[in-house]
Amino acid sequence: MAEQTHVLFVEDDDVIREATQLALERDGFAVTAMPDGLAGLEAFRADQPDIALLDVMVPGLDGVSLCRRIRDESTVPVIMLSARADSIDVVLGLEAGADDYVTKPFDGAVLVARIRAVLRRFGHASGPGSTGSAPVDGADSDGGVLHFGDLEIDTVGMEVHKDGAPVALTPTEMRLLLEFSSAPGTVLSRDKLLERVWDYGWGGDTRVVDVHVQRLRTKVGQDRIETVRGFGYKLKA
Repeated sequence: MAEQTHVLFVEDDDVIREATQLALERDGFAVTAMPDGLAGLEAFRADQPDIALLDVMVPGLDGVSLCRRIRDESTVPVIMLSARADSIDVVLGLEAGADDYVTKPFDGAVLVARIRAVLRRFGHASGPGSTGSAPVDGADSDGGVLHFGDLEIDTVGMEVHKDGAPVALTPTEMRLLLEFSSAPGTVLSRDKLLERVWDYGWGGDTRVVDVHVQRLRTKVGQDRIETVRGFGYKLKA
């Protein structure tokens, strides 16, 4: 039997926590459900789950702060749960290192689909351009290693260096960078990036893309990824 995927679920509402835990367990997940952020952090450190679902508004240690603590220690995927789609909490959660978010109230099938989409891209972080089988136009290639000025991307070893120093990227950030490096100088729309990086087969919130691009820029260089107003982003070749 395949090993179950372990989900850490932090939610203070008893009804939502219990109902969601049951729904996830019916879909084959192993779930550790905690009512507050401090208990969630302890469970994360003790159990090392495969993915974390964090409600933004939980007592003790709020979901955004918990996400930051988890991100300081791990690249495990994190999905934030927010009651308001237009809330600043969504952006704060993404800036804290979350990989995606789901708005409450949510359909159980949608939540499961989003969890599986995140897990698929974390399990296959190589993405387009990762095989190293051919040089990428506009970049020097050496055995799967791409060079863009002072930026070096090892598409086989999944490592990035800037000015010779290692750059720590989350799997989502790595996939995003690989998408850009597979077509340097080519404008990629937010919708296309949602489809390729976040595995969205439907329309999604482009704030997810914008925040991740900004996070990526702080790590690889603010001028390395250009904004093409009205169209999307491109990697400077």
